[in-house]
Amino acid sequence: MNSDSDAHARLQSLLGAWALGACSTEEAAEVDAHLVGCADCAREAGQLRSATVLLHPHMDLDLPSTLRAEVIGACLSARPPQVAVPDYVQPYDAEAARLDALLSDLDASEWAAQVELEWFDGADSTSRKTSVAGVLGHLLAVDGAVAASLGLPDPVEPGTTASTDPKDRTEALWKQAMPFAESGPDTLRDTWRDHAYELIRTCSFSGNGVADIAVPYGEGIVLPLRLALLDRAFETWIHATDIADAVAYPYPPPVPEHLRTLVGVAVQMLPSILAARRQAGLASPPLPTLDPTAGPRSLHLTIEGESGGDWYLQVDDPESAAGPDNCVGEVVLEEVEFCRLSAGRLRPQDVVVGQQGDRVALTELLYAMASMSRL
Repeated sequence: MNSDSDAHARLQSLLGAWALGACSTEEAAEVDAHLVGCADCAREAGQLRSATVLLHPHMDLDLPSTLRAEVIGACLSARPPQVAVPDYVQPYDAEAARLDALLSDLDASEWAAQVELEWFDGADSTSRKTSVAGVLGHLLAVDGAVAASLGLPDPVEPGTTASTDPKDRTEALWKQAMPFAESGPDTLRDTWRDHAYELIRTCSFSGNGVADIAVPYGEGIVLPLRLALLDRAFETWIHATDIADAVAYPYPPPVPEHLRTLVGVAVQMLPSILAARRQAGLASPPLPTLDPTAGPRSLHLTIEGESGGDWYLQVDDPESAAGPDNCVGEVVLEEVEFCRLSAGRLRPQDVVVGQQGDRVALTELLYAMASMSRL
């Protein structure tokens, strides 16, 4: 049998898997190219694809995104856990589990898929290309800063960097990651997963007793552990979405209860971030008011969606009260769009929003949202 016949036979044997969507990315591309020039296989592929519809006429082959939560909820209702995961750790626990499930589906070629990490550096968007493995190394490096604050082993080797900045820690871990590359992606995945779950277990056994431990994030940023773990949950979801996009994998947002918490924390940080940008000369100074009885300006932010809400945010003074009396504008964002902007995946100037009122104040608020992002 010649090579063309061998290739034809091999691709014909893949038609059943192709019809079910069970081929790897490379195999699916080969089959697609073959079907263009082979009428017999194209006819058989069409018949197989039609037959798969009859197998489950109303069922998606992807498991529902809520299945894990439903199964765990059923288990816990039968027997409550002896050691409960604290509220502030639960979003991170869920997002780590979801990312681990995604990673378990990847083949060796997909681990090398190119991923572009994006963030906002204060004035404009920037990016850095890496691989799926590189993204997981980045998560491991930054999670390590949180773990180190609890006395757990730091995956970044001692002496490689004295900085607590996420970017510096990531660069240090990427340089030491050759053993992971040589051992295969499973070694890196196991290291990241074991590290994440040890962090979750330590917090769970400590309860709320460690919730306010200081976690240094570089550049003078120090967060209490409860906020650091919510930040890690947000980053894990965002970077899991980066990976999913790179390998064409469907990946929904967190469950509404967790997403509501993450959105709420991000919104609460905005007045302080806007004040920091003003101090750095990246935003205009507070405007004098013509009415001495009126307080500092505020903006009305509406985030639409099951996890959204309404907030009045201080514009001129993060310590002042905000409300409708001196509101100078309002902006409306969809919940996932707000999160993508806050993660640097969307530029402020590209946001399609409903806005009315003080254009300068509204624009500076959008830039403050983007400034929450980092590598």
